[in-house]
Amino acid sequence: MTFLKSQLKNNRFLMIVILAYVAVGIFAPDKFLPSLGNTGYYVKEMLMIMPVILLLTSLISAWVPKETIENAFGKNSGIKGSLFAFLLGSFSAGPIYAAFPVCKMLLSKGASIANIVIILSTWAVIKIPMLITESKFLGPEFMVVRWILTTVAIFLMGYITSRFVKPEDLPADDEAAAVYDPLSLNPDYCVGCGLCAKIAPSHFKMVAKKASIISQTLSPGDGLAIKDAMAKCPSQIIRFQP
Repeated sequence: MTFLKSQLKNNRFLMIVILAYVAVGIFAPDKFLPSLGNTGYYVKEMLMIMPVILLLTSLISAWVPKETIENAFGKNSGIKGSLFAFLLGSFSAGPIYAAFPVCKMLLSKGASIANIVIILSTWAVIKIPMLITESKFLGPEFMVVRWILTTVAIFLMGYITSRFVKPEDLPADDEAAAVYDPLSLNPDYCVGCGLCAKIAPSHFKMVAKKASIISQTLSPGDGLAIKDAMAKCPSQIIRFQP
């Protein structure tokens, strides 16, 4: 029963959608099949796009150090970070829902709320292919004026949102929220070099040619060894927050 309640709570939106379809089938049966067809079309589109996006975000999460994301998109990146966010959204590909896992990963790596708003907004309304099409059908003057006004609004929205919404206000991953571990790694991307086990044998060992964590207990001096292992890890999969 507890498991069922947990699943219902975690999938509230899905349950609402299912109930909505049931209601349509009962009260407007002539609209049920067309609605189901439209849903099938978008589900098919998502199944074609989302695996690629999830693979991309996993690779970025594993290979790009957190410091790199913080420098490029963090709260101290200044106008440079905002411009990077604007360019990332402008030259992105795919529908807007593909941006959400990307932004989730960037947030976990230290991107600021303001820059996440800029990425999402530019991804949605001023991508380069969209501007070309807009200029073709509505004229270049319309496109330029609309682009300028929209860009100003996007930067303003990013600033205002960052004033009201803080990173701690966002939902955390269940695993991260359940237990805080100062030391973690992603064994899926381990290349099996064994450097971490040699540098910090009290905390790492190799199991089936993959690195694993032995202990979360830190003794004096352990932090230096772990940081050395982090720096020398070719896959950059070790995370350490003492």
